[in-house]
Amino acid sequence: MKPVDPEDAPEQRQHLWRAAVKWPMYAVAVMPALVAAGWLLGPGHTAWRLQPRQLVLFLLAAVLLLAWENLCNDYFDAQTGIDIHKPHSLIQLTGAPGVVFVAAQICFVSGLLLMVQVAVNSSWWLLVLVLVACCCGYLYQGPPFRLGYQGLGEPLCWLAFGPLATTAALVGLGAPALGSGGGGPLDPFLACQLGCGPALATTLVLFCSHFHQVDDDLAHGKRSPVQRLGTARAAALVPWFVILALLAEAAPVIRGLWPSTALLSLVSLPVAVPLIRLLRRYHNQPEPVRHSKFLALRFQMANGVLFACGLALGGLTVSS
Repeated sequence: MKPVDPEDAPEQRQHLWRAAVKWPMYAVAVMPALVAAGWLLGPGHTAWRLQPRQLVLFLLAAVLLLAWENLCNDYFDAQTGIDIHKPHSLIQLTGAPGVVFVAAQICFVSGLLLMVQVAVNSSWWLLVLVLVACCCGYLYQGPPFRLGYQGLGEPLCWLAFGPLATTAALVGLGAPALGSGGGGPLDPFLACQLGCGPALATTLVLFCSHFHQVDDDLAHGKRSPVQRLGTARAAALVPWFVILALLAEAAPVIRGLWPSTALLSLVSLPVAVPLIRLLRRYHNQPEPVRHSKFLALRFQMANGVLFACGLALGGLTVSS
């Protein structure tokens, strides 16, 4: 594949590299750990204890594993030709697919080694959960599966960043109290509840990434949900993603299971309004909606951080 012309303006190349690295997207990697930390500082603080060193290791490992997935996705997409009109693809920028693939594997091994360190001080079940989540990431784009081409990327995303990653974070960050029996067995339903809303917000980021590339997806046999539904109906679903994410975080509060401070996540609702308006008006125009995924990411970040903070503040209300 032909790399980007080295004589391109330096400013343009810097812009392309920033788009290729897409560092803001790594907010999706850290959110399960932040939500788990919020729970351990708040409602779960009487039974489990947050371990700061475990949190740091888990966050670094999660970022490396998402880097593996992103690099592999660029590599696998280059094989199908679907990124032919994507100048900020790392394959296009470097012209060295082999190097990108090797870098991906280095990130994967490094991330797993860090997760092993977390598991040593908590439970080996953490490593099982992380590996299953990584399998979801591979199934999304990796051959021969490429389930993302069949429109199944969103369910895989929700599963990986919701129940799997949140459960892994609770197991890893709550050690040693959880592992020693001080906190009792981890309730899987609790982990699913905690991860459901933030994972829906994360899935919305993936969903919005399809709007500007419907034609390329169709040309290369990728049947994304947006391509299957049509851009108008897909845009109409975006408000429901937001509403369901917020309801998933508010419902346990209404039932008295979580502290009222968890409702702080509802403050993120206005952050989603520009995204909803943009897609409602320009859903079938690739250029205006090109950055819709970053508007979705802004909501995901605001929602997740506010939710985690709300959970953590619940510990102060209980203590007082």
